[in-house]
Amino acid sequence: MAKGFRKDRLGSEIKRIVSSMLLFDIKDPRITSRLVSVTDCEVTSDGSYATCYVTVMPSSGEGKKETEEEREESKKEVLAGLNSASGLMRKKIGSEIKIRRVPELIFKFDESMDYGAHIEEVIKGLKENEEQ
Repeated sequence: MAKGFRKDRLGSEIKRIVSSMLLFDIKDPRITSRLVSVTDCEVTSDGSYATCYVTVMPSSGEGKKETEEEREESKKEVLAGLNSASGLMRKKIGSEIKIRRVPELIFKFDESMDYGAHIEEVIKGLKENEEQ
C-alpha cells in the first residue's frame, strides 16, 4: 500500500518539474512555438520509467483552423523536442528529488481531450436528430 502512495507522489513531483521546465527552462523551438501541457505522469512500480502524458493545444493563429495532417505533424515535432530534452529534464529531476535512480522519461500524447470532443459531437448530433 505504501509503495503505491510513493509512486503517485513521485509521479506528481515529476509532473510538476517537467511542467515548470516547459515554461521556463526549455528553449527548443519545436516545443516553445506551441502550447504544451503535461496532463499526467505515471511511474512504474519499480520506479525505472515515468510516462508523461502531454497535450498540444491547437494553434489559433490568424483565425485559420489547423488541418488534421498539420496537427499530427505538430505532435510529432513536439514529441521529438521532448525526447531530445529528456536528458536535461532527468538531470533537473535528480537534483530536486532525492532518489537513487531517476526514472527514464517516456512522452505520450493524451488523447482524452480529442476523445471527449468527439463524444460531445456525437451526443450533439443525436440531440439534433431527436429534435427533428
